[in-house]
Amino acid sequence: MAESLSGKIAVITGAASGIGLASTEALIAEGATVVMVDYDEAALARETARLGERAIGQVTNLIDPESCGRMVPEILSKVDHIDILYCNAGTYIGGDLIDTDGPTIDKMLTLNVNAVMKNVRDVIPHMMERKTGDIVVTCSIAGHFPTYWEPVYTGSKWAITSFVQSMRRQMIPHGVRVSQVSPGPVISALLADWPEENLRKARESGSLIDASEVADAVVYMLTRSRNVTIRDMLVLPTNFDRV
Repeated sequence: MAESLSGKIAVITGAASGIGLASTEALIAEGATVVMVDYDEAALARETARLGERAIGQVTNLIDPESCGRMVPEILSKVDHIDILYCNAGTYIGGDLIDTDGPTIDKMLTLNVNAVMKNVRDVIPHMMERKTGDIVVTCSIAGHFPTYWEPVYTGSKWAITSFVQSMRRQMIPHGVRVSQVSPGPVISALLADWPEENLRKARESGSLIDASEVADAVVYMLTRSRNVTIRDMLVLPTNFDRV
């Protein structure tokens, strides 16, 4: 039986666009209050004004260690507690490893891996004390298959799969569910690095999904009975045949 999200307080990173924004809209529609975390202050102001009083803005630059470290304490100064942490923020590098550089790799790993670990580390004492909570992380189909055409990205997502499934086991005794959602290609700003020809072919073949489809999966995961954990949900375009 589905459980209600009414009155729950969720935190979503990368919330001003793409999957994060779609998930914010979906959780608000289910009755939750959402703290929208993003580094884009103007976008946050615009979206919180549009979404109303159950959308709360939190400006955080997850790549900056000090800003990242302040995120959870600053959020808890704005809301009483955190029921849900959805670590969604991430970035993408496609193409061969030889075609990228060290600083770009560092930036990706900081956002896709390090910031997730830090955010989870910062929220679990709060959830452990309350003996309840949900942590969801946006992974990717690339975290399950060695996608040789994007080795840096797939490496970051394999790391996340390992981290999430390890933390899921650590948190079981504390009543905290930890899970991940693994989308295939989603129509979002992350595809800006895709070669135009690949993007065109994907659109024409129906091999992309909307961010709202991922948001629906997240809502499903969060509304299961507390004795059920959806440890990972793969959400793929029906015509996606690369993995």
